Amino acid sequence: MPNIGSVLRDEILRLSRKEARSQVDPTRKVTMRQRRDIAELKRQVEQLQRQVALLSRKTLAAPAAAVDSTGLRVRFTAKGLRTHRERLGLSAGEFGTLVGVSAQSIYNWELGKARPRPEQLSKVVVVRGMGKREAQARLKQLVAGSKAGKRKT
Repeated sequence: MPNIGSVLRDEILRLSRKEARSQVDPTRKVTMRQRRDIAELKRQVEQLQRQVALLSRKTLAAPAAAVDSTGLRVRFTAKGLRTHRERLGLSAGEFGTLVGVSAQSIYNWELGKARPRPEQLSKVVVVRGMGKREAQARLKQLVAGSKAGKRKT
């Protein structure tokens, strides 16, 4: 026969568990709902990051378009620049002199590592309109002008 102390202790324990459960269950439900929402938000963030990465690759891969002095849109392609430079029979340094940049800039443009700024692109468009003889004559003129400027100093 159990004594009154143990019966009372068991009853208090049962009631306290029941009360604790009634207090904890709503909190547990809210916590589970928040975890589900967080998991859904993480999935959405991952999906959006993939979309951003895809769009940034597309915009970086898209050819740069600029507007020249006549108002026409001008496209720049690395392969086209190299082909035109070779068609004119110019080295990268000579082509750079015509455009007003270094030979390394020309190499970087041709490799697609860099892109010309709009003011440089407008100069490339001018050179693109030149023929082989005109480019050689302009190059001689620029070289002669730079040598004359160096002698004065």
